[in-house]
Amino acid sequence: MHTRWYVLAACAAMSSLAFAVLHAQAPSPKKVLIAHRGASAYAPEHTLDAYKLSMAQGTDFVEQDLAVTKDGVLVSIHDLTLERTTDVEDVFPDRFVEEKSGTSIIRHWYVHDFTLAEIKRLDAGSWFDKKFAGLRILTFQEAIDLVKGKAGLYPELKDPEFYRQRGVNPEKLFADIIKKNGLESDPKTPLILQSFDDATLKAAAIDLPTVPRVFLVAPQTVDRLNSAEKLREIAQWATGIGPNKAILEKLPDLVTWAHAAKLTVTPWTFRASAPGKFPSVRDEMAHFLFTLGVDALFTDNPDLFPRTR
Repeated sequence: MHTRWYVLAACAAMSSLAFAVLHAQAPSPKKVLIAHRGASAYAPEHTLDAYKLSMAQGTDFVEQDLAVTKDGVLVSIHDLTLERTTDVEDVFPDRFVEEKSGTSIIRHWYVHDFTLAEIKRLDAGSWFDKKFAGLRILTFQEAIDLVKGKAGLYPELKDPEFYRQRGVNPEKLFADIIKKNGLESDPKTPLILQSFDDATLKAAAIDLPTVPRVFLVAPQTVDRLNSAEKLREIAQWATGIGPNKAILEKLPDLVTWAHAAKLTVTPWTFRASAPGKFPSVRDEMAHFLFTLGVDALFTDNPDLFPRTR
């Protein structure tokens, strides 16, 4: 246990150095754009078309949400289940699991109950628009091959505890594919791992110490971030925080606390369809980037990202 935390502390020191180098730029560091599920306002999320379009629109990083197939392959899909973004109900009508939700029974088709070959039979585009019919779910390896050398990768292991309960180690699957592709420190393909799960980031701090790690925080767990001391604790195993954007309105000192702890701040998610109180999503993003001082952000609309104030 002592050795593990010594390694984590050493990793944190390395990450602090990287942060210092990044923020040594003058007069202000570059603001970073992450394409949320690709250019997901314009093409079906996590598909070839969404990823390609986001890079054409100048994104710095392409996000991949990662689930695990029955045969242990990481694939790019946001949900644990297939029914929202594919035609799985038509292709495999009897392969559902029934679960109770209140007084209702809900049918789910879990990614982990299907092999990669079966998942590759599914249409992952028509749900968004018929013109995208025939698009397929990408493996993480296919996403790497597409993005490598053109932009950064910003993966999230989805619901790792779900997979642990099924006897799967998603962190090992992830570390293995990163090492296989030489992405621990590729200057042409920067990599940042994000997760809501402490254990995932702590494991990555040991297995992939050169890879930055962003701790995602939802509004219901805002108490994880409500003091400078808590930010310093997070900095022992993460290099940044990724709060829901509403949290920054509740905690006006959050960016100051995070930067003092050598943590970057990357809020989510900015959409043209929901600019909140702002005239446009560009205005909303500019407020967060240049008034609140966040370092980066996730958006469905990479083409509307304001590079300057």
